[in-house]
Amino acid sequence: MLKRLICINAMKTLRILLPLAALLATSVSFGQDKSVTEILPAKLHNAKGEEVDAADLKGKTVALYFSAHWCPPCRMFTPSLVKFRDANAENDFEIVFASLDNSDEEKSKYIDEAEMKWLTIPGARSEDTQKLAEKYGVRGIPALIVLDAEGNLVTADGRSDVSGDPEGALKKWQKKS
Repeated sequence: MLKRLICINAMKTLRILLPLAALLATSVSFGQDKSVTEILPAKLHNAKGEEVDAADLKGKTVALYFSAHWCPPCRMFTPSLVKFRDANAENDFEIVFASLDNSDEEKSKYIDEAEMKWLTIPGARSEDTQKLAEKYGVRGIPALIVLDAEGNLVTADGRSDVSGDPEGALKKWQKKS
């Protein structure tokens, strides 16, 4: 009789716990499968400072470029990245600049001097930029974080890929996604 009671109680417990476990597993997976457009602010700016809808990035591989005008290694890498982006702009790829400049004026100067044509997160050292830097573990700049169209991390070291193999980097990233 005791065995039967234990078995019945165990079955009742399982009937409660299994649906809860399934619900938790589902919510966890939804939290990880965010579109890249859900990770970024809804409104971005183009190189001219005009507002652009982040939804325009849907379906694209996106590289978040953490950089600043005051940073000599950034100013050395940026021309290579500009060339890389311009060569790949038609290949479902875009860069979003996450400025760590000290002011909007410095950011604008950097964009103009480097001839960046990509999108930017509004502001310099913005809260959105800080959150993204924290999310992806950015500890130094320049940093190039590459995300697939679903917002999954492809690489946290896109800078090495662009520097080492500019012709093959995008193919490598899109192959991983």
